[in-house]
Amino acid sequence: MEARAELKYVRISPRKVKIVLDLIRNQPCDYAMAVLQHTPKAACEALQKLLKSAMANAENNHNMDVNRLYIAECYVGQGPILKRIRPRAQGRAYRIDKKTSHVTLVLKEKE
Repeated sequence: MEARAELKYVRISPRKVKIVLDLIRNQPCDYAMAVLQHTPKAACEALQKLLKSAMANAENNHNMDVNRLYIAECYVGQGPILKRIRPRAQGRAYRIDKKTSHVTLVLKEKE
């Protein structure tokens, strides 16, 4: 039995999200929530909402015990890139890629 939650099109680079996901992978949910609250990274706020959503899904949709949940899988994939133009000297234009992410969190119960 597993509960899953997905966060799509979040406006942060997948590389930056992956750093935070590595901190909470295979950890109990209460510990992971504490880590997310006290880590000064931009991705933590979005991941905190995602973890709360996954825990609510586990409790309400699958009748799982919230105290025994842990993060079984968490991964991030790249979403669409927003392409923007930055004016440069002598009429040139440089492209700025604003990357987006799709994050997936899977929770399971400890045996």
